[in-house]
Amino acid sequence: MIYAVSDIHGCYEQYQEILDKIGLSDADTLYVLGDVLDRGPQPIRILEDMAGRYNVIPIIGNHEYMALSVLKSLMTEIKSDNYDKVLDQNFMEKYQHWIKDGGQITLEQFRKLNPDDREFLLEYLEEFQLYEEFTLNGSRYVLVHADIAAENKDRPLEEYGIEELIFTRADYSRIYSDSYYLVTGHTPTFRIDAECAGKIYRKNRHIALDCGCIYGRPLGVYCFDTGECIYSSESGRKD
Repeated sequence: MIYAVSDIHGCYEQYQEILDKIGLSDADTLYVLGDVLDRGPQPIRILEDMAGRYNVIPIIGNHEYMALSVLKSLMTEIKSDNYDKVLDQNFMEKYQHWIKDGGQITLEQFRKLNPDDREFLLEYLEEFQLYEEFTLNGSRYVLVHADIAAENKDRPLEEYGIEELIFTRADYSRIYSDSYYLVTGHTPTFRIDAECAGKIYRKNRHIALDCGCIYGRPLGVYCFDTGECIYSSESGRKD
């Protein structure tokens, strides 16, 4: 079976629950469409679990992108002759933006790791894909964290830059292409359609997976083989 989930945001208990519910086996594949990190209580624990599963395919989200840009600099050995280069104004702006957007919990847990584990997780984060695509039962699926930001609906995926795929928000009111289904996270479904609050959104050849777990709603997983939506019984923290 092929599954996808998105925007776990540190909600480890809900993540484990959905793994149990789908009975993820070595023969299955689970795509994680980014935003594993930040905001929720146990982002590093989820990342460590994912890194130990060869059949979990991670796609980068804006929170992983922000975390990488900060943590790689913090891992650099800072000396008197490179201090200004490492901790320059550009770094401070990235740092402040990430912390403001929920990065503090990730940073605190990352600091508690030993140096080898920190390096391992940074290398794992750098392996996250920009997008994935596959065809199943005659249907083509394109998986990205946030959107495909282009007026040309069938622009080749390899032409996209990272920021086009992780920061913008999809227009769920229009069909992007008749040749594929666009599968995304990033935008909680209660912001797309109030009737889909806490549920996976499926309209206009879109499959939107961010059910808003971190906002007190379930974590949702989609099964491409059956079209089934599976949800955690518990919700993440409420803001």
